[in-house]
Amino acid sequence: MKVIVLGAGVVGVTSAYQLAKAGHEVTVIDRQEGPALETSFANAGEVSFGYCSPWAAPGIPLKAMKWLFMQHAPLILRPKMDAAMLSWMTQMLMNCTSERYAINKSRMLRIADYARISLAEVRDETGIAYDERMQGTLQLFRTQQQLDASAKDVKALAADGVPYEVLDPDGCIRVEPALKHVRQKMVGGLLTPKDETGDCFKFTNALALKAAAMGVKFVYGTNIKALDVEGGAIKGVVTDRETLRGDAVVVALGSYSPMLVKQFGIKLPVYPVKGYSLTIPIVDASRAPESTVMDETYKIAITRLGDRIRVGGMAEISGYTNDLGQKRRATLEHSVTDLFPGGDVSKADFWSGLRPMTPDGTPVIGATKVKGLFLNTGHGTLGWTMSCGSAKVISSIVSGKKPEIDATDLAVSRYA
Repeated sequence: MKVIVLGAGVVGVTSAYQLAKAGHEVTVIDRQEGPALETSFANAGEVSFGYCSPWAAPGIPLKAMKWLFMQHAPLILRPKMDAAMLSWMTQMLMNCTSERYAINKSRMLRIADYARISLAEVRDETGIAYDERMQGTLQLFRTQQQLDASAKDVKALAADGVPYEVLDPDGCIRVEPALKHVRQKMVGGLLTPKDETGDCFKFTNALALKAAAMGVKFVYGTNIKALDVEGGAIKGVVTDRETLRGDAVVVALGSYSPMLVKQFGIKLPVYPVKGYSLTIPIVDASRAPESTVMDETYKIAITRLGDRIRVGGMAEISGYTNDLGQKRRATLEHSVTDLFPGGDVSKADFWSGLRPMTPDGTPVIGATKVKGLFLNTGHGTLGWTMSCGSAKVISSIVSGKKPEIDATDLAVSRYA
């Protein structure tokens, strides 16, 4: 089949790679001049197979109210007269129950664990390098209340067979030796040892080159205008240059996916939640993280990427804005210098990106009511983590095969 993939971020490129492996003729279209130049460009660097939870959780509404008044707030809300924002926030609040949290986390862990296996396969097949490390994620708790609240995550990890270890301060220092300088600032941590780290931008670009060598055609600098649908079936994609014909289309446009499919009555509850990052050169390796430390207080990940530290996080609900607020930079700088003092944040690169979030945290992967139109989007903060797994799932579905994991509750039809 001729398959057109819309979007050359990590989800789009991994999808194209798997579709090409399955024997399809694949074309990728993106408005940027190369792969991974938007949300995949400078994310936190976590590949979090174990540290994988929906934002919609019991107690979050109350926490959110408190966060809004913090100096270094993990959540920033800029309300707008936007029906999509209001609808998304309402649906998210409806998912903040124990029952929904358990269902959603189980779905996310299912995809993430499959992605762990799939990423290892891609590494073995291609030999690509991307500043990867396999040393786990340490979720760091500054208060006893945070440590106690992690019990629900431990329960979910145990139920799904995901390895974990609850640590005291000495255990945290054993995993991340540089934390010995700030021992008094933590009460414990939760280690998910199967987690990895890596530069998503490097990975995506390297895989795009492998995919191109397999015959995948990449069309960059091209704006997607509309989908060409006749008689309820996909016929191709209309761009600002030409109309490309195809038997199937996979929409992997992140936060911009809903606008493209809305005209066909497909209500896709994906909304941008803005995140920020700093990329800091390492001055003293003995004061840098070995892998990822997740600062639970500020919801900020501090990750080792080769000779750099990537500091990423925060959730700003402000629509499709991509400005770089200095208050957000100050929050990132505060977290990293508080836990890993000694770095030179003045030399950091500051960046922001729009994460495509669903209200239940689970991505949307599967077919739609339009024949030949498929979705692989809505991965939120876990696009890098889940990309290889969701790519294999969508490749199987497009090919008319049963995926290796249960994907029946991942399609957009779950919102009907």
